[in-house]
Amino acid sequence: MKQYVSFIGKEFLHIIRDRRSMLILLAVPVVLLLLFGYAVSTEVKNVRVAVLDSSHDVLTRKACDRLAANPYMSLDYCVTCIDDVYSLFRQGKVDVAVVFGNGFAADLVHKGTAEVQLLVDGTEPNQATIRLQYVMQVLASMQQEHSAVNPSDAKMNIVPITRMLYNPQQKSEYNFVPGVMGMVLMLLCVMMCSVAIVREKEMGMMEVLLASPLSPACIILSKLVPYFVISSFNVATVLVLSRFVLGVPMAGSLWAFLGATLLYILVCLTLGLFVSTLVRTQVAAMVVSMLFIIPTVYLSGLAFPIESMPPVLQYISTIVPARWYIDAARRLMIQGVDAQYIRTDVWVMCAMEAVLLVVALKKFKVRL
Repeated sequence: MKQYVSFIGKEFLHIIRDRRSMLILLAVPVVLLLLFGYAVSTEVKNVRVAVLDSSHDVLTRKACDRLAANPYMSLDYCVTCIDDVYSLFRQGKVDVAVVFGNGFAADLVHKGTAEVQLLVDGTEPNQATIRLQYVMQVLASMQQEHSAVNPSDAKMNIVPITRMLYNPQQKSEYNFVPGVMGMVLMLLCVMMCSVAIVREKEMGMMEVLLASPLSPACIILSKLVPYFVISSFNVATVLVLSRFVLGVPMAGSLWAFLGATLLYILVCLTLGLFVSTLVRTQVAAMVVSMLFIIPTVYLSGLAFPIESMPPVLQYISTIVPARWYIDAARRLMIQGVDAQYIRTDVWVMCAMEAVLLVVALKKFKVRL
């Protein structure tokens, strides 16, 4: 029995001394619990609303007050023309726009009905439907209160005219194809690049390579090129399948999309290079690479809206490369915006690439 107990103690010591194992065993459950408790939520919050009020009457002002007071919405913009509304959508600053025509209250009193146009960003169909329901509930409650105060107006109706922008058919493929591309490229590039470099260390080939006339930076960068080419081929395959099989359009510039995608591939490959400087075995490289799937799925906006997450998780999501790529890909593929509207995404990925490359090259050991 003593031998059995001592053997169990030895196994405990092995696990405790292995910091990576302790990280997986103790930290991962906590991270998953927090993510599923706060980030993973189908509830849509912080709906950004813009209002175009051409009537400026008592009812439209009351509607604006109700939209601003709703805990699930924020009235961020009051614009004066419809061109400003579409510009806000292209910049990704609003989710829903409420357009009141001229004489809204007068139509409601004299004609018995008044129309209000609701424009919704349909890039993400499920969230767009929920956001639309929120706004319609606010308008319906305002109409009920108005009818209760004025019994003679009980038969008056506010008729919402809805329009889904960018994805009128509300196809889920439009939303998931850019997200899946971001996740697949992250997994393949990080894992394959890190495993390839660590394999050279395990086999003893890295010493031979470092003894060659080439500098260590050239050796490392040369190992990234094949995976860059293969990843580019995968991108072309996904684009062809998404266009001709799934029917997902390329509404924006194809060249801008390819430029953003190639930049994202570079970021993922450099991240794999950084992982290879932290581990010594191929198994450890694969495990660490798989850990990047968690933030890519839950904190990138792939499946759950970032706006509905707590502020802390929103700040953490800014260091997830997939967040910026998925945002740029959706804007270009679905919304069809110009390249100027993804400048923030591109600059953030450029900054990530520069930081990761410098840190990875600094940490790479030229003597083994």
